[in-house]
Amino acid sequence: MSRLNISSDSTFEAEIGYSRAVIVDDWVMVSGTTGYDYETGEIPNDVAQQTEQILVNVDRALREAGSSMADVVRVHYILPNRDDFPGTWPVLRK
Repeated sequence: MSRLNISSDSTFEAEIGYSRAVIVDDWVMVSGTTGYDYETGEIPNDVAQQTEQILVNVDRALREAGSSMADVVRVHYILPNRDDFPGTWPVLRK
């Protein structure tokens, strides 16, 4: 079994000890992705904007791993407030 860790250089990766993505054989797992914009250093307050940024961050990790969003087979969403979930739908429908 081969394993390769993909880092986003988030300070949390070093502090907590996880990787944005991990490649194991032919599988790519992405985890712990938030709406943090690495270019601005901010997280938008709007849940739809956060969702957009999350997808940008996941896409970036997947591309670095030699994969793409077209290869995604499962997504697990965690929202602190379940009432925010409908606000993500327009972004997730794209």
